[in-house]
This record gives sequence, structure tokens and C-alpha cells, in this order.
Amino acid sequence: MNFPMSGGPPTGLVLHIRLAACCAAIALMTCLVSSPAHALSEIKREELPSPVTPSTDGSAPGSTVPMPDPVGTPSSTTQPAVPDAAEPDSPSDGGINRPRVDPEAPLPEVVYDLGKLPEPVRRMHGLIIEACQSGDIEKLRPLIGKGDSMTQISLADIDGDAIAFLKGLSGDPDGQEILAILEEVLGAGYVHVDAGTPQELYVWPYFFALPLDKLDARQRVELFKIVTAGDFDDMKQFGAYIFYRVGITPAGQWTFFVAGD
Repeated sequence: MNFPMSGGPPTGLVLHIRLAACCAAIALMTCLVSSPAHALSEIKREELPSPVTPSTDGSAPGSTVPMPDPVGTPSSTTQPAVPDAAEPDSPSDGGINRPRVDPEAPLPEVVYDLGKLPEPVRRMHGLIIEACQSGDIEKLRPLIGKGDSMTQISLADIDGDAIAFLKGLSGDPDGQEILAILEEVLGAGYVHVDAGTPQELYVWPYFFALPLDKLDARQRVELFKIVTAGDFDDMKQFGAYIFYRVGITPAGQWTFFVAGD
């Protein structure tokens, strides 16, 4: 540092002041150089983000998943009801119209003599045949009935009028084909099944209760009056006769006229 030389040498007091000024300047420069580091170290702790405390259950913060109820604790969600065990077939559930084929059981008696039928059964059989031969499908209406005692004409529920439904099954608009099928079915031999039980029935044709592989040549001819050879092959694969059949109770109620399995 250069000082003006004019005015003579500096006095002791002046030298002391200058020396002090130099020391202060040096100290100020040192402070400026070191102040940034010193300032960062003095940041208040509350200005820093709070440390994240690890979760005691190992899950990430904000992602807590509800745990399932302990074993044995009822859940708040209603469980679906367990369906009741199926009840045995009864006349009211339509099960009596299914083929009754037991390959291990003795073959049922095939009957052709209508005189062996109880009178109510014979009468209903005759009334159905008469309606079929009239060619007027409306003649079946009083025999089919309505309500809970109505003859079952489909394995599924039907909507609308029963006679209109039967016409829809026929290949012609007047339902005469279905009348011909019904008459042919009732012209075959019949079987008496479930005798002495609430399910007791007289069923046409008798193929309903016979294994198809046990039909003899004469019986196959009778079957081909009702179905084609192609139908017969299909039914052999299924294992039972599943074309149209008719059931009448001992009391003379026409229970069903259905096809299918």
C-alpha cells in the first residue's frame, strides 16, 4: 500500500490508524470469502424437510392397505346364500317327462292293448286322438287346460297362448303336422312307469323307457314311423329316445307332450 509522502513522515497516531484500517480490511475480506459456507451451516432445522419415519409394517407412506379380517371374524360383506340341495323329481317340477332308461334294470313291459288302461286314461287317450284326426288344432285347447293343471308342452317356459306355441312347432301354419306327430306317438305301444307312486304314469311311445340298443328289428320299424334313421343315430349317441312323448296320469290328466332332453 502506498501512502502520500508529502507533508513529512507520518506521526505515530496516524501510523496506528492506518495499521488498524489495514487489519480491518484484511478481516473483512476474510469474512466475505468464508461467509457462504458459514451461512449454509446456520439454516434453521425447521426450514429443512422433516425426515420420513419408516413405517413399522413395511408399507410406503400413504399406501396403507386395509388388512383382511382375522380368521373367524365375520366379514361385513354379505356372502351369497348356499343353494338348497336339489329335491327329487316330482310331478310339479317337470322331471317326470325325462327319459326313464336304466340299462341295468329289466326291460319294462311294452303294452299295445288300450283295454288294459284305466278308464280315465283310455278316455283322455281317445279324446286326444279324436282331436288330432279332426285336423283342427283348436280341439286340443280344452284337453290341454290352463293354470297349474295345464299340459306341459315345452321343457322350457312358454310365453303366450299354448295353441299358438304348438302351431309354431309345426312345419305348416295350421299346426296339422304337429297333430300328425301327436297321433303317431299315441298309436305306438306304451309303458306303465312308477306304479304305486305319485309319479305313476302311462307314457307313449314305449321307447321312452327302453335302451335304444336293445330294440329289436320290429321295434326299430315302429320307431322309424316316428323319427328318421338320422334322428335314431343322434339319439343313440345321447343314449335315449328324446323325440315327442306323451304322459297321462292314472286319473286321466294329460301331463306332458314334449320333445328334447
